Amino acid sequence: MTKLLLSLHVLASVLAVGPVAVAASMFPKALRGFHGDPDDREALATLRTLHRICRVYAAIGAAVPVLGFATASSLGVLGSGWLITSILLTAAAAATLALLILPAQDRALEAADARGAAPDRRVATRLAMLTGVFNLLWATVTVLMIIRPGSTTAA
Repeated sequence: MTKLLLSLHVLASVLAVGPVAVAASMFPKALRGFHGDPDDREALATLRTLHRICRVYAAIGAAVPVLGFATASSLGVLGSGWLITSILLTAAAAATLALLILPAQDRALEAADARGAAPDRRVATRLAMLTGVFNLLWATVTVLMIIRPGSTTAA
């Protein structure tokens, strides 16, 4: 059962967090490319699509910590320091996405929808920075999951 839970946890991580990381990373560049031209429907559609990917896969990503807790419980490592650190970093990544990135994307889309409103370049820069933080948090969690203390794969 542990191997099944771990497999589902890893699959959920790859299939849910990966698309969010990529789409969120692409959004600032797409926003910079949008010049407020209401006739530029393709650029606006790209922004909407990237934002929708972020929202939908963020919701699906809720399965990652659920399966992670189930796996950790099955392995008997719920009190391990590396796991607690991973949980805190995961919570920070989720908060960054839910409280900072997605609302900023919403506001950017609202501004883009307004006729003649060119996006503020500072918004795109801030979104790029926040997305970098989000991705760095997830990368750190991934490394902790692979090179954890007591791992049978550790050298």
